[in-house]
Amino acid sequence: MHDCVRDTRIASTVRWVKRPTLLWLSIALISNQAQAQGVLQDSHATLTMRNYYLDRDYKDDGAKQAAREWAQGFILNVESGYSEGPVGFGLDTRGFLGIKLDSAPSRSGTELLPVSKSDGEAADDYSRLALTAKMRWRKSVVKSGDVSIFLPFAFASPSRLLPQTFRGTTLSSSDVDGLVLNTGYIDRINKRDSTSYERMGIASPNRRFNGVATSSHLAYAGADYQVTPALGVRLYHAELDDLYQQDTLAALYEQRLGPGTLTADLRSFFSREDGRGLAGEVDNRNLSALFSYRLGGHRLGIGYMHASGDTGTPYIGGTELMGMSELTMSSDFLNARERTWQAIYDYDFTAVGLVGLKGRLRYVRGDHIELAAFDADGRKEREMQMELGYVIQSGPLKNLGLLARKSIYRNDFPAGTAFRDENQTRFQLIYSLPIW
Repeated sequence: MHDCVRDTRIASTVRWVKRPTLLWLSIALISNQAQAQGVLQDSHATLTMRNYYLDRDYKDDGAKQAAREWAQGFILNVESGYSEGPVGFGLDTRGFLGIKLDSAPSRSGTELLPVSKSDGEAADDYSRLALTAKMRWRKSVVKSGDVSIFLPFAFASPSRLLPQTFRGTTLSSSDVDGLVLNTGYIDRINKRDSTSYERMGIASPNRRFNGVATSSHLAYAGADYQVTPALGVRLYHAELDDLYQQDTLAALYEQRLGPGTLTADLRSFFSREDGRGLAGEVDNRNLSALFSYRLGGHRLGIGYMHASGDTGTPYIGGTELMGMSELTMSSDFLNARERTWQAIYDYDFTAVGLVGLKGRLRYVRGDHIELAAFDADGRKEREMQMELGYVIQSGPLKNLGLLARKSIYRNDFPAGTAFRDENQTRFQLIYSLPIW
Protein backbone atom coordinates (compact mmCIF):
# COMPACT_ATOMS: atom_id res chain seq x y z
CA MET A 1 0.00 0.00 0.00
CA HIS A 2 1.37 3.47 -0.91
CA ASP A 3 2.50 5.61 2.04
CA CYS A 4 0.12 8.44 1.14
CA VAL A 5 -2.84 6.07 1.33
CA ARG A 6 -1.66 4.38 4.51
CA ASP A 7 -1.14 7.71 6.26
CA THR A 8 -4.80 8.62 5.74
CA ARG A 9 -6.02 5.43 7.39
CA ILE A 10 -6.67 4.84 11.05
CA ALA A 11 -3.31 6.19 12.23
CA SER A 12 -4.39 9.70 11.22
CA THR A 13 -7.67 9.39 13.13
CA VAL A 14 -5.92 8.87 16.44
CA ARG A 15 -2.78 11.05 16.30
CA TRP A 16 -4.65 13.92 17.99
CA VAL A 17 -4.80 11.96 21.26
CA LYS A 18 -1.06 11.61 21.91
CA ARG A 19 -0.30 11.13 25.55
CA PRO A 20 0.87 14.49 27.11
CA THR A 21 -2.13 16.72 26.30
CA LEU A 22 -4.88 14.87 28.18
CA LEU A 23 -2.60 13.91 31.07
CA TRP A 24 -1.64 17.46 31.99
CA LEU A 25 -5.10 18.86 31.21
CA SER A 26 -6.70 16.37 33.61
CA ILE A 27 -4.22 17.11 36.38
CA ALA A 28 -4.83 20.84 36.02
CA LEU A 29 -8.62 20.56 36.04
CA ILE A 30 -9.02 18.17 38.97
CA SER A 31 -6.63 20.23 41.10
CA ASN A 32 -9.53 22.66 41.64
CA GLN A 33 -11.22 21.80 44.96
CA ALA A 34 -14.76 21.76 43.57
CA GLN A 35 -13.74 19.52 40.72
CA ALA A 36 -11.72 17.26 42.99
CA GLN A 37 -14.75 16.51 45.16
CA GLY A 38 -16.38 14.36 42.48
CA VAL A 39 -13.06 12.72 41.70
CA LEU A 40 -12.59 11.59 45.30
CA GLN A 41 -16.19 10.58 46.06
CA ASP A 42 -16.25 7.80 43.47
CA SER A 43 -12.65 6.71 43.86
CA HIS A 44 -11.57 3.27 45.04
CA ALA A 45 -8.30 1.48 45.68
CA THR A 46 -7.29 -2.18 45.63
CA LEU A 47 -4.06 -3.93 46.58
CA THR A 48 -3.44 -7.19 44.73
CA MET A 49 -0.76 -9.54 46.02
CA ARG A 50 0.54 -12.34 43.81
CA ASN A 51 2.93 -15.05 44.95
CA TYR A 52 4.27 -16.85 41.88
CA TYR A 53 6.47 -19.94 41.39
CA LEU A 54 7.43 -20.95 37.84
CA ASP A 55 9.50 -24.01 36.92
CA ARG A 56 10.63 -24.97 33.41
CA ASP A 57 12.29 -28.40 33.52
CA TYR A 58 13.92 -28.84 30.09
CA LYS A 59 14.06 -32.33 28.62
CA ASP A 60 16.45 -31.79 25.72
CA ASP A 61 20.21 -31.36 25.43
CA GLY A 62 20.32 -27.56 25.72
CA ALA A 63 22.95 -25.80 27.81
CA LYS A 64 20.42 -24.66 30.40
CA GLN A 65 18.57 -27.49 32.08
CA ALA A 66 16.01 -25.42 34.00
CA ALA A 67 14.46 -21.98 34.44
CA ARG A 68 13.11 -21.87 37.97
CA GLU A 69 12.18 -18.80 40.04
CA TRP A 70 9.89 -17.68 42.86
CA ALA A 71 8.73 -14.10 43.38
CA GLN A 72 6.21 -11.91 45.21
CA GLY A 73 4.32 -9.15 43.43
CA PHE A 74 2.26 -6.20 44.67
CA ILE A 75 -0.09 -4.16 42.49
CA LEU A 76 -1.71 -1.05 44.00
CA ASN A 77 -4.53 0.25 41.81
CA VAL A 78 -6.11 3.61 42.73
CA GLU A 79 -8.95 4.65 40.40
CA SER A 80 -10.49 8.07 40.77
CA GLY A 81 -14.03 9.11 39.97
CA TYR A 82 -14.74 11.90 37.50
CA SER A 83 -15.05 15.62 38.06
CA GLU A 84 -18.52 17.14 37.90
CA GLY A 85 -19.96 18.53 34.68
CA PRO A 86 -20.88 17.20 31.22
CA VAL A 87 -17.23 16.36 30.62
CA GLY A 88 -15.57 14.61 33.55
CA PHE A 89 -11.87 14.27 34.26
CA GLY A 90 -10.00 11.85 36.48
CA LEU A 91 -6.59 10.42 37.25
CA ASP A 92 -5.74 6.77 37.96
CA THR A 93 -2.55 5.63 39.64
CA ARG A 94 -0.96 2.19 39.68
CA GLY A 95 2.10 1.09 41.62
CA PHE A 96 3.95 -2.13 40.78
CA LEU A 97 6.51 -3.93 42.93
CA GLY A 98 8.15 -7.30 42.32
CA ILE A 99 10.43 -8.99 44.88
CA LYS A 100 12.74 -11.93 44.28
CA LEU A 101 12.22 -14.83 46.68
CA ASP A 102 14.38 -17.44 44.94
CA SER A 103 16.52 -17.43 41.80
CA ALA A 104 20.04 -18.16 40.55
CA PRO A 105 21.95 -17.34 37.33
CA SER A 106 21.85 -21.00 36.30
CA ARG A 107 18.05 -21.04 36.33
CA SER A 108 16.89 -17.43 35.79
CA GLY A 109 14.88 -16.34 32.77
CA THR A 110 11.28 -17.22 33.64
CA GLU A 111 10.23 -13.59 32.98
CA LEU A 112 9.04 -13.22 36.55
CA LEU A 113 12.02 -10.92 37.22
CA PRO A 114 14.36 -8.70 35.17
CA VAL A 115 17.65 -10.44 34.42
CA SER A 116 21.09 -8.89 33.90
CA LYS A 117 22.42 -9.63 30.42
CA SER A 118 26.00 -9.69 31.70
CA ASP A 119 25.79 -12.36 34.40
CA GLY A 120 22.24 -13.77 34.26
CA GLU A 121 21.51 -12.56 37.78
CA ALA A 122 17.84 -11.71 38.50
CA ALA A 123 17.10 -8.37 40.16
CA ASP A 124 16.33 -8.44 43.89
CA ASP A 125 13.32 -6.21 43.23
CA TYR A 126 11.84 -3.96 40.57
CA SER A 127 9.10 -1.34 40.68
CA ARG A 128 7.42 1.49 38.85
CA LEU A 129 4.66 4.07 39.24
CA ALA A 130 2.15 4.53 36.40
CA LEU A 131 -0.28 7.42 35.87
CA THR A 132 -3.32 7.41 33.61
CA ALA A 133 -5.38 10.53 32.93
CA LYS A 134 -8.96 9.98 31.78
CA MET A 135 -11.82 11.99 30.37
CA ARG A 136 -15.47 10.92 30.08
CA TRP A 137 -18.26 12.34 27.98
CA ARG A 138 -21.54 10.42 28.15
CA LYS A 139 -20.45 6.81 27.53
CA SER A 140 -17.15 7.61 25.84
CA VAL A 141 -13.85 7.45 27.76
CA VAL A 142 -10.42 8.67 26.67
CA LYS A 143 -7.40 7.44 28.63
CA SER A 144 -3.87 8.77 28.25
CA GLY A 145 -0.60 7.74 29.86
CA ASP A 146 -0.08 4.18 31.08
CA VAL A 147 -2.84 2.10 29.47
CA SER A 148 -3.82 -1.55 29.11
CA ILE A 149 -5.15 -3.16 25.93
CA PHE A 150 -7.16 -6.37 25.93
CA LEU A 151 -8.01 -6.64 22.25
CA PRO A 152 -7.60 -9.52 19.76
CA PHE A 153 -4.41 -8.26 18.11
CA ALA A 154 -2.67 -7.21 21.37
CA PHE A 155 -3.73 -8.79 24.62
CA ALA A 156 -1.72 -7.35 27.55
CA SER A 157 -0.07 -10.44 28.97
CA PRO A 158 -1.39 -11.42 32.42
CA SER A 159 0.74 -14.56 32.65
CA ARG A 160 3.63 -13.39 34.84
CA LEU A 161 4.16 -11.63 38.16
CA LEU A 162 3.24 -8.08 37.08
CA PRO A 163 1.02 -7.00 34.18
CA GLN A 164 2.35 -5.70 30.89
CA THR A 165 1.17 -2.21 29.91
CA PHE A 166 1.53 0.39 27.15
CA ARG A 167 2.13 4.14 26.91
CA GLY A 168 -0.30 6.02 24.73
CA THR A 169 -3.90 7.14 24.36
CA THR A 170 -7.05 5.08 23.88
CA LEU A 171 -10.68 5.91 23.20
CA SER A 172 -13.57 3.57 24.00
CA SER A 173 -17.18 4.49 23.26
CA SER A 174 -20.38 2.57 24.07
CA ASP A 175 -22.94 5.28 23.35
CA VAL A 176 -24.79 2.98 20.94
CA ASP A 177 -26.48 0.04 22.66
CA GLY A 178 -24.71 -3.20 21.89
CA LEU A 179 -21.80 -1.47 20.12
CA VAL A 180 -18.37 -0.70 21.59
CA LEU A 181 -15.94 1.33 19.46
CA ASN A 182 -12.22 1.27 20.28
CA THR A 183 -9.33 3.24 18.83
CA GLY A 184 -5.87 4.10 20.07
CA TYR A 185 -2.37 5.38 19.43
CA ILE A 186 0.42 3.61 21.35
CA ASP A 187 4.10 4.54 21.15
CA ARG A 188 5.80 2.42 23.84
CA ILE A 189 5.43 -0.88 25.68
CA ASN A 190 6.39 -1.81 29.24
CA LYS A 191 6.95 -5.55 29.29
CA ARG A 192 5.96 -7.83 32.14
CA ASP A 193 9.53 -8.17 33.50
CA SER A 194 10.61 -4.56 32.94
CA THR A 195 10.48 -1.19 34.70
CA SER A 196 10.80 1.05 31.64
CA TYR A 197 9.02 1.81 28.39
CA GLU A 198 10.60 0.72 25.12
CA ARG A 199 9.79 0.74 21.42
CA MET A 200 7.55 -2.05 20.23
CA GLY A 201 8.76 -4.91 18.06
CA ILE A 202 7.44 -8.07 16.49
CA ALA A 203 7.57 -11.36 18.40
CA SER A 204 10.01 -13.63 16.60
CA PRO A 205 10.35 -17.06 18.21
CA ASN A 206 12.07 -19.54 15.86
CA ARG A 207 13.46 -16.51 13.97
CA ARG A 208 10.18 -16.03 12.06
CA PHE A 209 10.87 -12.31 11.53
CA ASN A 210 13.54 -9.70 12.15
CA GLY A 211 13.05 -9.52 15.90
CA VAL A 212 15.37 -6.54 16.45
CA ALA A 213 13.31 -4.20 14.25
CA THR A 214 11.17 -1.72 16.18
CA SER A 215 8.25 0.56 15.41
CA SER A 216 7.50 4.15 16.32
CA HIS A 217 3.86 3.43 17.15
CA LEU A 218 0.81 1.19 17.00
CA ALA A 219 -2.46 2.61 15.69
CA TYR A 220 -5.72 0.69 15.73
CA ALA A 221 -9.48 1.02 15.35
CA GLY A 222 -12.35 -1.43 15.56
CA ALA A 223 -15.60 -2.46 17.16
CA ASP A 224 -17.38 -5.13 19.17
CA TYR A 225 -21.06 -5.51 18.28
CA GLN A 226 -23.68 -7.67 19.96
CA VAL A 227 -25.85 -8.48 16.96
CA THR A 228 -28.34 -10.54 18.98
CA PRO A 229 -28.29 -11.84 22.56
CA ALA A 230 -26.75 -15.01 21.13
CA LEU A 231 -24.30 -13.56 18.57
CA GLY A 232 -21.43 -11.11 19.01
CA VAL A 233 -18.89 -10.03 16.37
CA ARG A 234 -15.51 -8.23 16.48
CA LEU A 235 -13.79 -6.33 13.68
CA TYR A 236 -10.39 -4.59 14.08
CA HIS A 237 -7.60 -3.12 12.02
CA ALA A 238 -4.16 -2.52 13.55
CA GLU A 239 -0.90 -1.14 12.15
CA LEU A 240 2.48 -1.51 13.81
CA ASP A 241 4.17 1.19 11.81
CA ASP A 242 6.78 -0.06 9.31
CA LEU A 243 6.44 -3.64 10.58
CA TYR A 244 3.03 -5.15 9.82
CA GLN A 245 -0.71 -4.63 9.47
CA GLN A 246 -3.34 -7.00 10.81
CA ASP A 247 -7.10 -7.30 10.33
CA THR A 248 -9.20 -9.27 12.79
CA LEU A 249 -12.68 -10.70 12.28
CA ALA A 250 -14.23 -12.85 15.01
CA ALA A 251 -17.66 -14.10 16.03
CA LEU A 252 -18.99 -15.75 19.18
CA TYR A 253 -22.32 -17.60 19.10
CA GLU A 254 -23.96 -19.17 22.14
CA GLN A 255 -27.27 -20.99 22.10
CA ARG A 256 -29.19 -23.40 24.29
CA LEU A 257 -29.22 -26.86 22.75
CA GLY A 258 -31.06 -29.63 24.52
CA PRO A 259 -30.20 -29.65 28.23
CA GLY A 260 -26.97 -27.71 27.72
CA THR A 261 -25.41 -24.78 25.84
CA LEU A 262 -23.54 -24.86 22.52
CA THR A 263 -20.84 -22.25 21.85
CA ALA A 264 -19.12 -21.52 18.53
CA ASP A 265 -16.00 -19.33 18.73
CA LEU A 266 -14.66 -18.27 15.30
CA ARG A 267 -11.52 -16.12 14.90
CA SER A 268 -9.47 -14.94 11.93
CA PHE A 269 -6.35 -12.79 11.47
CA PHE A 270 -5.05 -11.47 8.14
CA SER A 271 -1.51 -10.08 8.29
CA ARG A 272 0.92 -8.41 5.89
CA GLU A 273 3.94 -6.12 6.14
CA ASP A 274 3.49 -2.37 6.63
CA GLY A 275 5.44 0.55 5.18
CA ARG A 276 9.15 -0.25 4.96
CA GLY A 277 8.58 -3.79 6.23
CA LEU A 278 11.52 -3.63 8.64
CA ALA A 279 10.62 -7.01 10.18
CA GLY A 280 10.86 -8.71 6.80
CA GLU A 281 8.10 -10.39 4.83
CA VAL A 282 4.77 -10.82 6.65
CA ASP A 283 2.24 -12.99 4.83
CA ASN A 284 -0.21 -14.94 6.98
CA ARG A 285 -3.84 -15.94 7.28
CA ASN A 286 -4.82 -17.54 10.56
CA LEU A 287 -8.32 -19.07 10.80
CA SER A 288 -9.68 -20.97 13.79
CA ALA A 289 -12.87 -22.44 15.17
CA LEU A 290 -13.64 -23.80 18.63
CA PHE A 291 -16.96 -25.57 19.30
CA SER A 292 -17.86 -26.41 22.87
CA TYR A 293 -20.84 -27.82 24.74
CA ARG A 294 -21.61 -27.10 28.40
CA LEU A 295 -23.81 -29.41 30.44
CA GLY A 296 -24.02 -28.90 34.18
CA GLY A 297 -20.47 -28.55 35.47
CA HIS A 298 -18.99 -30.12 32.32
CA ARG A 299 -17.71 -28.29 29.26
CA LEU A 300 -16.12 -30.08 26.31
CA GLY A 301 -14.52 -28.19 23.43
CA ILE A 302 -12.96 -29.24 20.12
CA GLY A 303 -11.03 -26.75 18.00
CA TYR A 304 -8.98 -26.38 14.82
CA MET A 305 -6.64 -23.60 13.68
CA HIS A 306 -5.19 -23.31 10.16
CA ALA A 307 -2.32 -21.00 9.19
CA SER A 308 -1.54 -20.26 5.55
CA GLY A 309 0.84 -17.91 3.78
CA ASP A 310 4.62 -17.74 3.73
CA THR A 311 5.23 -16.66 7.35
CA GLY A 312 4.05 -17.30 10.87
CA THR A 313 1.35 -15.22 12.53
CA PRO A 314 2.78 -11.89 13.80
CA TYR A 315 2.04 -10.27 17.12
CA ILE A 316 3.65 -7.59 19.29
CA GLY A 317 6.56 -8.86 21.37
CA GLY A 318 5.60 -9.04 25.05
CA THR A 319 1.88 -9.45 24.34
CA GLU A 320 -0.32 -12.39 23.45
CA LEU A 321 -2.47 -12.87 20.37
CA MET A 322 -6.07 -13.86 21.05
CA GLY A 323 -5.98 -16.78 18.65
CA MET A 324 -7.19 -20.27 19.41
CA SER A 325 -3.91 -21.10 21.15
CA GLU A 326 -4.07 -18.27 23.71
CA LEU A 327 -3.06 -19.21 27.25
CA THR A 328 -0.99 -22.19 26.19
CA MET A 329 2.05 -22.37 28.44
CA SER A 330 5.03 -23.63 26.44
CA SER A 331 4.47 -22.61 22.80
CA ASP A 332 2.31 -20.17 20.84
CA PHE A 333 1.42 -22.62 18.01
CA LEU A 334 1.68 -19.76 15.48
CA ASN A 335 4.39 -21.05 13.14
CA ALA A 336 4.14 -20.82 9.37
CA ARG A 337 1.60 -23.21 7.79
CA GLU A 338 0.84 -24.79 11.14
CA ARG A 339 -2.35 -26.82 11.49
CA THR A 340 -3.47 -27.14 15.09
CA TRP A 341 -6.04 -29.33 16.80
CA GLN A 342 -7.09 -28.95 20.39
CA ALA A 343 -9.44 -30.58 22.87
CA ILE A 344 -10.48 -28.91 26.13
CA TYR A 345 -12.37 -30.35 29.07
CA ASP A 346 -13.42 -27.96 31.85
CA TYR A 347 -15.23 -28.87 35.03
CA ASP A 348 -16.83 -26.50 37.54
CA PHE A 349 -17.08 -28.31 40.86
CA THR A 350 -19.93 -26.03 41.90
CA ALA A 351 -22.12 -28.71 40.32
CA VAL A 352 -21.20 -31.05 43.18
CA GLY A 353 -21.27 -28.39 45.90
CA LEU A 354 -17.60 -27.29 45.83
CA VAL A 355 -18.09 -23.63 45.00
CA GLY A 356 -14.96 -21.88 43.74
CA LEU A 357 -13.13 -25.00 42.53
CA LYS A 358 -12.51 -25.39 38.78
CA GLY A 359 -10.36 -27.73 36.71
CA ARG A 360 -9.16 -27.99 33.11
CA LEU A 361 -7.53 -30.59 30.86
CA ARG A 362 -6.27 -29.43 27.47
CA TYR A 363 -4.43 -31.13 24.63
CA VAL A 364 -3.01 -29.12 21.71
CA ARG A 365 -1.23 -30.61 18.69
CA GLY A 366 0.29 -28.78 15.72
CA ASP A 367 1.75 -30.27 12.53
CA HIS A 368 2.76 -29.32 8.96
CA ILE A 369 5.02 -26.70 10.58
CA GLU A 370 7.48 -24.82 8.40
CA LEU A 371 10.58 -23.36 10.07
CA ALA A 372 12.17 -21.39 7.24
CA ALA A 373 15.09 -20.08 9.32
CA PHE A 374 16.11 -23.66 10.06
CA ASP A 375 15.34 -25.04 6.60
CA ALA A 376 12.87 -27.47 8.17
CA ASP A 377 9.28 -28.31 7.33
CA GLY A 378 6.70 -30.93 8.19
CA ARG A 379 7.53 -30.56 11.89
CA LYS A 380 5.22 -31.24 14.84
CA GLU A 381 4.62 -30.03 18.39
CA ARG A 382 2.19 -31.00 21.15
CA GLU A 383 1.26 -29.81 24.63
CA MET A 384 -0.74 -31.43 27.41
CA GLN A 385 -1.98 -28.93 29.95
CA MET A 386 -3.60 -29.48 33.35
CA GLU A 387 -5.02 -26.77 35.58
CA LEU A 388 -6.76 -26.59 38.96
CA GLY A 389 -7.92 -23.37 40.60
CA TYR A 390 -9.77 -22.56 43.79
CA VAL A 391 -11.07 -19.30 45.26
CA ILE A 392 -11.89 -19.35 48.98
CA GLN A 393 -15.51 -18.29 49.40
CA SER A 394 -15.75 -17.25 53.07
CA GLY A 395 -13.81 -16.66 56.27
CA PRO A 396 -10.77 -14.46 56.92
CA LEU A 397 -9.13 -15.60 53.64
CA LYS A 398 -12.19 -14.98 51.49
CA ASN A 399 -11.28 -14.30 47.83
CA LEU A 400 -7.81 -15.81 48.16
CA GLY A 401 -7.17 -17.60 44.87
CA LEU A 402 -4.94 -20.64 44.42
CA LEU A 403 -3.95 -21.74 40.91
CA ALA A 404 -1.82 -24.72 39.87
CA ARG A 405 -0.91 -25.32 36.21
CA LYS A 406 1.14 -28.08 34.61
CA SER A 407 2.31 -28.44 31.01
CA ILE A 408 4.09 -31.27 29.20
CA TYR A 409 5.45 -30.04 25.87
CA ARG A 410 7.33 -31.91 23.14
CA ASN A 411 8.37 -31.17 19.53
CA ASP A 412 10.67 -32.45 16.78
CA PHE A 413 12.20 -29.04 16.00
CA PRO A 414 15.91 -28.64 15.15
CA ALA A 415 18.30 -27.61 17.91
CA GLY A 416 18.34 -23.89 18.64
CA THR A 417 14.64 -23.18 18.24
CA ALA A 418 12.76 -21.09 20.79
CA PHE A 419 10.42 -23.78 22.11
CA ARG A 420 12.22 -26.61 23.90
CA ASP A 421 10.93 -29.94 25.22
CA GLU A 422 9.94 -29.25 28.79
CA ASN A 423 7.75 -30.02 31.76
CA GLN A 424 6.47 -26.73 33.12
CA THR A 425 4.86 -26.09 36.51
CA ARG A 426 3.28 -22.91 37.84
CA PHE A 427 1.82 -22.14 41.27
CA GLN A 428 0.10 -18.88 42.14
CA LEU A 429 -1.50 -17.43 45.26
CA ILE A 430 -3.53 -14.31 44.44
CA TYR A 431 -5.29 -12.07 46.93
CA SER A 432 -7.00 -8.73 46.27
CA LEU A 433 -7.64 -6.48 49.25
CA PRO A 434 -10.06 -3.55 48.84
CA ILE A 435 -8.61 -0.52 50.63
CA TRP A 436 -11.60 1.81 50.14
